[in-house]
Amino acid sequence: MPVFQVTQMVKADINKCWDFFSNPGNLANITPPEMNFNILFPNPMPSMYPGMIIRYLVSPLLKIRMEWITEITHVSKPNYFIDLQLKGPYKIWHHQHHFEVVGDEIKMTDIVTYVLPFGKIGELIAGAMVRRKINAIFEYRKKVIEHTFA
Repeated sequence: MPVFQVTQMVKADINKCWDFFSNPGNLANITPPEMNFNILFPNPMPSMYPGMIIRYLVSPLLKIRMEWITEITHVSKPNYFIDLQLKGPYKIWHHQHHFEVVGDEIKMTDIVTYVLPFGKIGELIAGAMVRRKINAIFEYRKKVIEHTFA
């Protein structure tokens, strides 16, 4: 299974960092605008908890609008949370969000394990394009986070 991992240092204390990233309402702020990210459920957004289901509309590729449903499977405030795609563009999407205090900053590590639909054919046809898209999403996010926490 492909694994994408990225680490970023955030200039914030652990509670401020946790409050921002564990609030799904902030996802639209750190997602590239061309993805047309929109949370449909729940509304209003409660604090994150294990078992929480979040329903989005998003355009991950070619401006095709689709539903993406995730479950927050694990929450250990303020250390990590994990979301798992229940419905969406991937066969598997498992996203770990880790937060570690390092001096006066937070080391934020994202680990995404994913599988494309259609097995080896899907990987052959779209694997390189999907890797570039995931990288571009996290590059955009990195810039927004640097600006937000500057």
